[in-house]
Amino acid sequence: MKKPVILINFKAYDTSFGKKGIDIAKKIEKISLEYSTEIIISVPPTEIYRISNEVSIPVYAEHVDANPLGAHTGSVTPEMVKDAGAEGTLINHSERRIRIDEIAEILSRARKLNLDTVVCVDRNELVKAIGTLEPTSILIEPPELIGSGISVSKARPEVITNAVEQVKEFPKVLLIAGAGITNGEDVSTALKLGAAGIGVASAVMKAKEPCKVVEEFVKSSLGN
Repeated sequence: MKKPVILINFKAYDTSFGKKGIDIAKKIEKISLEYSTEIIISVPPTEIYRISNEVSIPVYAEHVDANPLGAHTGSVTPEMVKDAGAEGTLINHSERRIRIDEIAEILSRARKLNLDTVVCVDRNELVKAIGTLEPTSILIEPPELIGSGISVSKARPEVITNAVEQVKEFPKVLLIAGAGITNGEDVSTALKLGAAGIGVASAVMKAKEPCKVVEEFVKSSLGN
């Protein structure tokens, strides 16, 4: 995972899978190559294999389960997404919460598989607790701002600065800011507040011209 981190979560929109999902992934890859900047995309489990074979940018899973391999119908495990081509995974997104013991189990297995991990938290009180588990990164997202169009960097900058201060205890862990980020100014503000990067979803996946949005994010992350 390289700084500045730009993580785009596809979620489960009608643009997130099939031909539309591949088209967006390829357009994001083109921007990544043009600006020599890493852009990470997290995609639905059904799309990991297909998209990872179509693009060179890092493809992450949107979620994995802590269940061990075996009789667990419907589970998506770290081992499965690694085999499908994922380079990392989101964990504990606000739309897919799991217990702390499950997070710890997933992180342990992800390390053995050399999978990057992005653990999502919704408040500052959880940053240190998750930091002690040493994921690759922590993505802090106040849930009330997710998809709101009101960015955390503007509405609640203290969330970012407090998290940045706490994560200093864990030098290997990156702090990513998310929730409501919609334009380049939101990105540059988050980085100025100390975040290593940003996480976005609806601002790209629901946009009429997603490429323009992604390009604006990249330019702002590079100070252009």
